[in-house]
Formats: sequence, structure tokens, C-alpha cells
Amino acid sequence: MTVVLSIFFTTLLIISFYIISIYNSLIKKRVMVDEGWSGIDVQLKRRHNLIPNLSAVVKKYAAHESEVFTKLAESRERCMGAGDNVKNLSQAESGISMGLKSILAIAESYPELKSDKNFLEFQNELSDIEDHIQMARRYYNGTTRDLNISIDSFPQNLIANKFNFTKREFFEVEESQKALPKVQELL
Repeated sequence: MTVVLSIFFTTLLIISFYIISIYNSLIKKRVMVDEGWSGIDVQLKRRHNLIPNLSAVVKKYAAHESEVFTKLAESRERCMGAGDNVKNLSQAESGISMGLKSILAIAESYPELKSDKNFLEFQNELSDIEDHIQMARRYYNGTTRDLNISIDSFPQNLIANKFNFTKREFFEVEESQKALPKVQELL
């Protein structure tokens, strides 16, 4: 009798540790996704903060292109109001990307602007930010993939459902964003 009871409690203890291990793994993956999203958020805010200064420099040379600046400012406001909804923010960011692409295209028409020290600094910073956004997006999407797989896989799905773990959305980039020109191409 004591041997059977001992085996029962040992088995129960092993199962309990296994469940705790799965739960902790899901928590770790959820935290990594949140960390990844934070990285994207930081880089997008850096880009949003760069836009007014970049626009001001370009306006000095191309003031008659006010429609481009207006659309870019509106896109920036939409992004800042999108919150943490991945899908809404991704869609709003496409407007920013198109606006930045338009501003860089405007620079092609103004040789003085292309050689302006401030404009060159903003271009370099924008290029750096775009690289960081891409890295942060890859990290976020990788951690999101890992979390989503764990939530769908057996037996993790039993624990995930019990403790209300939910799948996350990927931060998708529209084709128009992928086609952003590199700063060096415009110089």
C-alpha cells in the first residue's frame, strides 16, 4: 500500500513540475513578445520624432510641396494614436513610409537640399532607424511565432487555454514599406 501511495505521489509531483515548466515557458515567451514589441515601439517613436525636423529642412527648399508635408503629418498623428494594436499600427505606418518616400523623392529635385548638412544628417539617422525597425520587427515576429506555436502545440495548448494565453499578431510590413529607397540611392 505504501509503495503504491509513494508511486502515486511521485507521479503527481512529476506531473505538477511538468505543468509548472510549461506554464513558466509560456510566461517567458509572452514576456519576450512584449519585449520585442517594446523594441518596435521605441524605434517607431524615434522615426516619428525625426519627421517634423526632416520636414522642416525640406520645407525650406520645397515649400510648395505642402500636400506631401500635410499627408505625412496626418500619418504621423494616426500612428501616434494607434496605440498597441499591431494591425492598426502596421497599417498606419504604411502612410509614414509613403510620406518619407515622397520627401526623399522631392530631395532629388533640389540639389541644394541634397547637399544640406542637416538634411544629410536626417537621412543618415532615418536610414539607421529603418535598420533598427527591421531588426526589432524580426525579433518581435520570431518571438510571436514561438509563442503562437507553443499555444497551439499539445500539451502546451491545454495549459495555455486554462490560463488564457492568447496568440499574438505579427507586425507585417506592406509591400510599399519594403520598397523604401535607401538613403545612399538618393545621394
